Amino acid sequence: MRQENDIESANPITLILGIETSCDETGLAFYDVEEGLIGDVLHSQITLHAEYGGVVPELASRDHILRLVPLFEELLAKTGKTRQDIDAVAYTAGPGLIGALLTGAAFGRSLAWALGIPAVEVHHMEGHLLAPMLEESAPSFPFLALLVSGGHTQIVSVKSVGDYEILGETLDDAAGEAFDKTAKLLGLDYPGGPAIAKLAEQGNSERFTFPRPMLNKPNLDFSFSGLKTHVLTQVKKLRLANEMDKQCKADLACAFQDAVVDVLVKKCIRALKRTGFKTIVIAGGVGANKNLRAELKAGCESIGVDVFYPRQAFCTDNGAMIAYAGYQRVLKGEGGCENLTIAGRSRWPMTELT
Repeated sequence: MRQENDIESANPITLILGIETSCDETGLAFYDVEEGLIGDVLHSQITLHAEYGGVVPELASRDHILRLVPLFEELLAKTGKTRQDIDAVAYTAGPGLIGALLTGAAFGRSLAWALGIPAVEVHHMEGHLLAPMLEESAPSFPFLALLVSGGHTQIVSVKSVGDYEILGETLDDAAGEAFDKTAKLLGLDYPGGPAIAKLAEQGNSERFTFPRPMLNKPNLDFSFSGLKTHVLTQVKKLRLANEMDKQCKADLACAFQDAVVDVLVKKCIRALKRTGFKTIVIAGGVGANKNLRAELKAGCESIGVDVFYPRQAFCTDNGAMIAYAGYQRVLKGEGGCENLTIAGRSRWPMTELT
C-alpha cells in the first residue's frame, strides 16, 4: 500500500479508474494517460425499473451495491490490470440520486484509501461534456455544448476544462424527462426516449402540430413541461372520440419529437451565431436521438459549424467519461488521500466548477 506521505514521490499518475453511479447505470472504466481508454464495463438497470415506468431511487442504490465489486473484477480481467496498477480513482460525486451517488463514493474512496492513491470527485455533467474527447476525432477548445439528458438541458460556453458559462437551460422539465413522461402518457415502455423515437418512425409528421415553447423568446432557455401537457390534452380528446389507436400514438410521438428537436436545434443555432463558435458538442442521453443529430448537422453545415458527439454507447451514463474527466481534474491538482469524507451532491451547479 502506498502511504500518504509517499504520494508526491510516487510515479506520475498514469492509470485512472472511473466510477459512475449517479442514477440507473453502474459504469467503470480505465483511462490510460498514454493509451487512452483501455477498457470499460457497464450494467444498465433498465429492466429493473421498467415495470415502474421510471427510476426507483432505493432500488437503484441497492443494485449499484450488488454490481460494483463484480464489475470492478470484470474490468481488471478484461484489461489485464491489477489493483496495484491503478494510480488514481475518479468517481461521480453529483449531481444525481444521493443514495446512488453514495455507493460509488464509498467504493471509490475506500478503494483509493486501501491502495494509498488519490481520489477525485467528478461532476456528472462535466463527464458528459468531455465525453467526445475520448473519440479519435475530438473537438478543440473553445466550443459550444448542448447537454441534453433526463435531468439536464443546457447550452454551455466551454473555453477550457473548468471554464464554463451556462448560456441557457430548462426552466422546468429537461428534454429527456419530457420524453419519459410523454412515453408514459402514450403507454410506451421505459426509457421513453428510445421508445418514442422508434414509434415516431411510423408516424405522420403532418397530422398534429405541437407548440415550440419559448422559441419566439430571444433568450436561450428551454421549457418542455408544456409539451407534455399538450400531449395529455390530445390523448384525452382522442380517447373520448375513440380514435386512440396505434397509428395515432405514432403520429403523436412524431409530432412531439419534431417539436423537441426543432426547439433544441434552433436554440443551438442561435447560440452559435451569438458566440461565434465554430464547434458544437452534443452530449447526454438525448444526444443519441437520430432526428436531433440529422437536423443539427444540417443546421450547422449551413453556417459552417462542426458537430461532435461521443459514440452512441457513451451518450448515456458510463464510467469512461468519468475516468477522463477525473484525469483532467487530477491535472489541475485536485484529489488526494487525506480526505476520507464520503459524500455526494444531489444538486451541483456547473458554475461552481473551476
